[in-house]
Amino acid sequence: MIQLSIPISEEDVLNLNVGDIVEISGYILCGRDAVLPKILRMIEDGTVKELGVDLHGQVIFHTAVSPAGVGPTSSNKLEIESSIEPLSKAGIRLHLGKGKLHSETLAALDKYNAAYAVIPPVTALLGAKTTEQKVVAFPELGIEALYLIKVDKYPAIIGAVHGRSIYD
Repeated sequence: MIQLSIPISEEDVLNLNVGDIVEISGYILCGRDAVLPKILRMIEDGTVKELGVDLHGQVIFHTAVSPAGVGPTSSNKLEIESSIEPLSKAGIRLHLGKGKLHSETLAALDKYNAAYAVIPPVTALLGAKTTEQKVVAFPELGIEALYLIKVDKYPAIIGAVHGRSIYD
């Protein structure tokens, strides 16, 4: 079991391999279809610092945060998968979700020394490992707002890194 603490360094990612089992601890961002395009616009127009969260070394979990807890959504949805390259370029080191990514996305992860980890849909388990949560931006989106959550030993499997995928 590989322990990853946030922020995740470039060296941490270099040492990961497809199929590694990791536990992630620290504060991570949560966002999916509705909020990720807004974050990309903030990166493009230079206002992303207004979020008050440094993206460098950060983790983003493709999920909504609801009273029922958190669980992964499909990372290969257009709005989500198309965010992976620009978010990796902006400093995100690890993307959490579920599903197979396209080969172009694998290449982008490799180019920006980022990784993708698959989280099984185990909402109750993840809820017990989530110790804090707050809305960072776009509260009008409800459960799909951008959240920052504190996690303790989130389990995941590295699904893509260094241009390779467990789905290939």
